Amino acid sequence: MIAWILVGGRLTFTPALDTLPRPALVVAADGGARHAAGLGVTVDAWVGDFDSSDGVTVDAPREVHPAAKNETDAELAVQVALGRGATELVFLGAFGGRFDHAAALLLGGVRLARDGLRVTLSSGDEWAWPLLPASPLSLALPPGVTLSVVACHDLHGLILGGVRWPLQGADVPLGSGWTVSNETNGEAVTASLQDGYGLVTALWKGEPSALHP
Repeated sequence: MIAWILVGGRLTFTPALDTLPRPALVVAADGGARHAAGLGVTVDAWVGDFDSSDGVTVDAPREVHPAAKNETDAELAVQVALGRGATELVFLGAFGGRFDHAAALLLGGVRLARDGLRVTLSSGDEWAWPLLPASPLSLALPPGVTLSVVACHDLHGLILGGVRWPLQGADVPLGSGWTVSNETNGEAVTASLQDGYGLVTALWKGEPSALHP
């Protein structure tokens, strides 16, 4: 079951968002509920401490948590989605806003993928997908898109195709800039690993194509 998790970062309404499969469940994390109207979805559950949702009105059941808690609002939203049977998570509003929240969300997405979930993170113009040894990626992207592989761990045996500078069996150290700012060539982008884990990210300025792997 696909769940959309609406979080509090920036969301740019690009045509690429229309390519996402429609959700069976929508969970809003606090101020992320403001994205619901633009996405044309109904929120099924609204969770958080509600410290960033002033002026946001959503007709949805609220699950209120104290500000002093051990989880972010996004993590609470994930718990709700998983509790209702979600097997695929699409985070919308993932980029922008506070860096600490965005970084935790991106790394948390990798952790969720390691647990066997399919994960996509997007702000409409920026996207990311966890890359793990058991989960190769194939992405349909137009030419000229800036594509990076961010090494969240030492990567071994990285294969990357459909880009200006392909790689075959590359070892990439944690945090290396070597695999940042590649460029798509219009062919399907393929990425796989032998060991390690990272994020494949896409950023573009023009008209996007289908992005869901």
